[in-house]
Amino acid sequence: MATETTGEARRPVILSGIQPSGRLMFGNYLGAMRNWVRMQEDHDCFYMLVDLHAITVWQKPADLRRNTLESLALYLAAGIDPERHTVFIQSHVPEHSELAWILNCIAPLGQLQRMTQFKDKSLKHEKNLNAGLLNYPVLMAADILLYNADKVPVGEDQKQHLELARDLAGRFNHLYSETFTLPEPWIPPRSEGARVMSLQEPTAKMSKSDTDPNGVLFLLDPPAEIKAKIRRAVTDSGDSIGYDPEGRPGVSNLMTLFKAVTGEDFASLEARFAGKGYGAFKEELGEALVAYLSPIQQRTRELLGDKAQLEALLKQGAEKARWRARRMLDKVQRKVGFLPR
Repeated sequence: MATETTGEARRPVILSGIQPSGRLMFGNYLGAMRNWVRMQEDHDCFYMLVDLHAITVWQKPADLRRNTLESLALYLAAGIDPERHTVFIQSHVPEHSELAWILNCIAPLGQLQRMTQFKDKSLKHEKNLNAGLLNYPVLMAADILLYNADKVPVGEDQKQHLELARDLAGRFNHLYSETFTLPEPWIPPRSEGARVMSLQEPTAKMSKSDTDPNGVLFLLDPPAEIKAKIRRAVTDSGDSIGYDPEGRPGVSNLMTLFKAVTGEDFASLEARFAGKGYGAFKEELGEALVAYLSPIQQRTRELLGDKAQLEALLKQGAEKARWRARRMLDKVQRKVGFLPR
């Protein structure tokens, strides 16, 4: 396994990214970004905005540009450090697409067609059933393997894609000699906010593409809107506060949010709100969310006010990522049999 250190012990490599296909929501923060910040202390981190993945579904160009820049600002406002780690936009590193083509040429078609997410998206996007939907997981594999990532934070819905990345790494290593690290998944527990559910359909995962805006808590929602969405959030029959994800998904989802922003455990919440009903509980949760998000929102606004600084950070991140990615791609191309450039 290659090392990229100079005089220091090699730290495990983490790679992850979010699609800028819409505004970032609280589920993105709890399930991914907050954990990324914690991982910075003892990992070598590569955090992307995966705009190449985003265009497998039709995007309005102006919206994609705005969402990408806004998402970058939110990454930084949440505490991701672009000086110590690598923050970049996927399309700014062309080595991702180049490696994806090579991996496509060893990826079994049948395995790609069996991908659960491909089958689901094919049904949802029948009018735009494009090859990118099929090849999406191969590009994801290229993202991961370019940096010899040891761990990849993924949700349950991405585990199958990570298995494909491991399969392709193993197949390439077998065909051409040891080259790629086989990445391991890192899946945070649901109790830590790994899977935040819709405020209106608490049995379904919160999604920034939800057609009902009341179901989604966006990171940049104004305070009044945050409180209104919490007041309108679906709960369950009865009015007692108790954590039971299977039997009482609505209130359990709200309790997960409460714990995430205050640190108060479920037993304490149950005891404190005993006999008070949902009204008092929702009111306090709304206030807690506003207080928690306020510094992130303020810092995001400051960053977006200096577009030149954000663009400079993106250039710096792309240069750092390309240095690492180019070394790996050169090795891969040499082993495949391509002549050097």
